[in-house]
Amino acid sequence: MKTLVVVTGTGTEVGKTFVAAATIAQLRKQSITVAARKPAQSFDPDDQHPHDSAVLSAASGETDTEVCPANRRYPIAMAPPMAADALRLPPILLQDLMNEIAATSADVMMLEGAGGLRSPLAHDGDGLDLMTQLPTALAVVVADAGLGTINAVTLTVDAIRLHCRVPIAVILNRYNPADSLHVANRVYLQHHSPARILTTIAELAIEIINVHRESLRNDQR
Repeated sequence: MKTLVVVTGTGTEVGKTFVAAATIAQLRKQSITVAARKPAQSFDPDDQHPHDSAVLSAASGETDTEVCPANRRYPIAMAPPMAADALRLPPILLQDLMNEIAATSADVMMLEGAGGLRSPLAHDGDGLDLMTQLPTALAVVVADAGLGTINAVTLTVDAIRLHCRVPIAVILNRYNPADSLHVANRVYLQHHSPARILTTIAELAIEIINVHRESLRNDQR
């Protein structure tokens, strides 16, 4: 792995997995090798939709268990450490999750957290803690494009900047250029946020490629 991209969100159900999978597919079309990782996932066992790791593995061409280890799947709709407690399973430690992230020689690793940035991922850490303890090259924040996103994006970006010195790209998922609210939100954030504000998967793929190329140049210096 040469470039680690950590995908987080302003909350749940903003489309992190969709954005990550679509971006992986776009990068692979441009001959960038990509690995996907989901350190832990919890889910409703009655939900008939594919698990996040299945969606990510289909995009990256890896196996489901390469993306998320079998022992880090929690069949209850709670944050992973809460799900582990409810299922009477051992505590989840952040260092163990990091140790379990499968090694890869891919150009880019796309690592998706659980829920929003500050959602618990382990008993001793959340998505931001994971981001700060890994060699993150780019933080991708997936946000809704509609009402309330300015506050959610600003709080999330500010938290990352306070704890982690990495470039930040915000993608407004489900952005509709014909929706005046979506357009107004994009324009406001572009003028007031220090993050790059994007609205398409193609833009995000270009952002990641540029970060990857910069990482390669830094390695050669």
